[in-house]
Amino acid sequence: MQIIRMLRHVAVARGAVQAPSCWMSVLPVRCLGNSSSQIPENASFHSAASSEADPPRILITGGLGQLGVGLANLLRKRFGEENVILSDIKKPPNYVLHRGPFIYADVLDYKRLREIVVSHRITWLFHYSALLSAAGEANVPLARALNITGLHHVLDIAAEYHLRLFVPSTIAVFGPTSPRNPALDLCTQRPRTIYGVSKVHMELMGEYYYYRYGLDFRCLRYPGIISADSEPGGGTTDYAVHIFHEATRRGKFECNLKANTRLPMMYISDCLRATLEVMNAPAESLSMRTYNISAMSFTPEELAQEVRRHLPEFQITYHVDPMRQAIADSWPMNLDDSSARKDWGWRHDIDLPELVTKMLNFRSSDTRVAQTN
Repeated sequence: MQIIRMLRHVAVARGAVQAPSCWMSVLPVRCLGNSSSQIPENASFHSAASSEADPPRILITGGLGQLGVGLANLLRKRFGEENVILSDIKKPPNYVLHRGPFIYADVLDYKRLREIVVSHRITWLFHYSALLSAAGEANVPLARALNITGLHHVLDIAAEYHLRLFVPSTIAVFGPTSPRNPALDLCTQRPRTIYGVSKVHMELMGEYYYYRYGLDFRCLRYPGIISADSEPGGGTTDYAVHIFHEATRRGKFECNLKANTRLPMMYISDCLRATLEVMNAPAESLSMRTYNISAMSFTPEELAQEVRRHLPEFQITYHVDPMRQAIADSWPMNLDDSSARKDWGWRHDIDLPELVTKMLNFRSSDTRVAQTN
C-alpha cells in the first residue's frame, strides 16, 4: 500500500492524471470483499476520523441548486452551522454566505475535491452537482462530464475516506418501457435522456461500491420537487414551479406540457426531510440502496384548478414543447414508495391543496416586497 501511495503522488505531481479511475487499486484494502453479493464483514461505514458521538462533518456539492441551500439550513439546525459546508462553482448570494460556511468546489477537479474532504474532515457527502433533464439534452457533453465523470470522482473519494454518501436520483431513470402507474423500486429502466442514463449509471455504481468496497451509499429517487424560493432550473417538471411565479406576477401562465400530463411531485420540505431521514436510518433497516419516494401526482390542469381556488381570474394556456413532452411521456405517473415507508418509516406531509396554499402565500409575499422595493 505504501508503494502504491508513493506512485500515486508521483503521478499526480507530474500531472499524469485528472480522474481517479486508474487508482481503483488504492481504495482501502480492508474494504474489499470476495463476494459480489455480501458486504465485507470488516467494511467500515463511518469515517475513521469521527465517532458515533460526534456530529457528522458534511459537504454538499452543487449546493446552489434548487435543493442545496434548503438542505444546508436543515442540516445546520440539526448538526450545527460550522459542521455543514455548502459548495458550488457559482458565486453565492450574500444571504448564503451569512448562513454558514461556503467554499468553491468543482467535482471535475478530483485532486481539489479530495483535498477538501481531507482538510475539512468530511464524514458525510451530499452530491447534488448535476445537469438536469432538459438542460442536459441541450448540452450532452457537459452533462456526460458533470453527471458521470464527477460522480466517479465522488465515489472514489467517498470509498477511500469511508464517507457516508448520498446522491439523489430521479424519475428520469425510467423510460417508455417502464411501468408508469406505478413505477416500482425494481423494474425496467430504459431512459431516453442523458440525465436519466447518467442517473441509472449512478444508482448501479453506488450499489456496486456498496457491495465491492463497503461504501455506505444511500439514494432516493425524487419526483418533481416544488419549492417557493428558487427559480426553475431546467427540469421537465419545472412548470409546476414556474406556474406560481407567473400566477402572482401576471395572473396567467403558458405551460409547455399537455394539460393531461400526469407526473409525481413533492413539496421541498418533504423532500429534504426524507433525505435526512434516510441518511440517519440505521444501516440494518435498509433493504436496498435506492428507494422511490412519493407524495402526490397531478396534471397541469389539476394544478391550475387548485390555483383558481385562490386566484379565480388565473388563466392557463398550452404551447407544448415537443422535447419536454416526449421526456414527460416516458416518465411514470406515480411512484411506488412502499419500501421506503416500510423500511425506515417514510411518510409525506404535504398534499396538493396545502402545497398550492404555501406556494401562493410565499410568492404573493415576495411579489409585494419586490413592488415595495
